[in-house]
Amino acid sequence: MPYPEEVIRPMREELTRLGVEELRTPEAVDETIRNSQGTVMVVVNSICGCAAGKARPGVAMALQHDIRPDKVATVFAGGDIEATERARSYFTGYLPSSPSIGLLKDGQLVYMMERHQIEGKGPEQIAFELRQAFEKHCTATVAASN
Repeated sequence: MPYPEEVIRPMREELTRLGVEELRTPEAVDETIRNSQGTVMVVVNSICGCAAGKARPGVAMALQHDIRPDKVATVFAGGDIEATERARSYFTGYLPSSPSIGLLKDGQLVYMMERHQIEGKGPEQIAFELRQAFEKHCTATVAASN
């Protein structure tokens, strides 16, 4: 059974206020992954402490990098169950975990950070590893702000 929306809304907003697109249905997941050219990062957000203290802050730091995915989206495990299951179906070869972060290029998984890789790290280390994945797989650059 999903968590009540009033419980998870603040956790959703930690990512959406950064411009991360929220995918709430399986159809939205398919549309985003199948029809996006370039790279898409999908964050499987969750209510757990490692999402709050590590994954979400790490994603926020990583998105400040000059090179980043063309699109960033999120699903909420325990909130949007069907959308989360669909997102995980694109993470071929990996067991379901949350939080987790997948990077897809032209619909194919090219990088995966699972919960066990998030739990023992701080946000700075998570951001560093995500930035390395961005540099390897992404071409989108952010214009320098003056």
